[in-house]
Amino acid sequence: MTLKRRKLGSQGLEVGAIGLGCMGMSQSYGPADEAESIATLHRAVELGCDFFDTAENYGPFRNEALLGKAFRDRRDKVVIATKFGSRFDGDRIVGADSRPETIVRVVEGCLRRLQTDHIDLLYQHRLDRSVPIEDVAGTVGDLVKAGKVRFFGLSEIGISNLRRAHAVHPVTAVQSEYSLWERNLEPEIIPVMREMGVGLVPFCPLGRGFLAGDVKRAEDYPEGDTRRIDPRYQGANYDANKRAARIVFDMAAEKGVKPGQVALAWLLHKGEDIVPIPGTKRRTYLEENIVAASVRLDDGEMRRLDEALVTGTISGNRYADWIMATIDR
Repeated sequence: MTLKRRKLGSQGLEVGAIGLGCMGMSQSYGPADEAESIATLHRAVELGCDFFDTAENYGPFRNEALLGKAFRDRRDKVVIATKFGSRFDGDRIVGADSRPETIVRVVEGCLRRLQTDHIDLLYQHRLDRSVPIEDVAGTVGDLVKAGKVRFFGLSEIGISNLRRAHAVHPVTAVQSEYSLWERNLEPEIIPVMREMGVGLVPFCPLGRGFLAGDVKRAEDYPEGDTRRIDPRYQGANYDANKRAARIVFDMAAEKGVKPGQVALAWLLHKGEDIVPIPGTKRRTYLEENIVAASVRLDDGEMRRLDEALVTGTISGNRYADWIMATIDR
């Protein structure tokens, strides 16, 4: 199948209806396999999945370099989103840094690693509480004027800072965790984004694996895998969350599709301004995810899913406390 296209926000950015989160190709979820990762990136382009999500701190730096290597001979066929805003000590992330001079320096590094002369969508990865968001937006706006960036995005941002940033330079998209598993955006943030014409890019749309079925307890993952410190994989939370996910598996069985395809279809049915970015480093899972765009859910099926996984159903915070503190809510 060829993936249909969607307008992400009102600033003119158009991408395939499902993107690809690339973080796991370089960190967090087991050993890297460069050959398979590049084959997956190339297969995505063949299927019409042209929206690729990376960041300077994925690796760090290795993930951008991987995309640069994979796309250097097909840059005109892809839309690349990357992110700035981390402070490093060697390869360790030790805080936030969105000072204007840092943003300018980081973008030069991103361009070099990505082997390109422009970034399609540039996000601030997390709010830097020491730098006014107006300064961040103004700096990215200058980079847009210089032709080094096409569109401005924000990740895990709250309403107040979204409005303040947008008043300086238009925000095209907000990236945040959103899925059947994590509904925190629904009461306030999504309505404001739609009022402003800002698109939504949900990461972890498969509930960090719970909605696809490929999960184990935290302690069963190897050292270095981020699922070891995910509260939702731990103890009684894990047991409760496995039970909560059952509705997705039941519906998938009824429809003859994969559970992850139901979860992605639910997101796609939530609005034409939503482009999820499920992460994978294997062609098999990529192809499964793309098929989700053809899965139809009627009003009754949407209602069943909505009601079974309302906010508060899932047990445990989505991050450890120190990571939750970096989110602007």
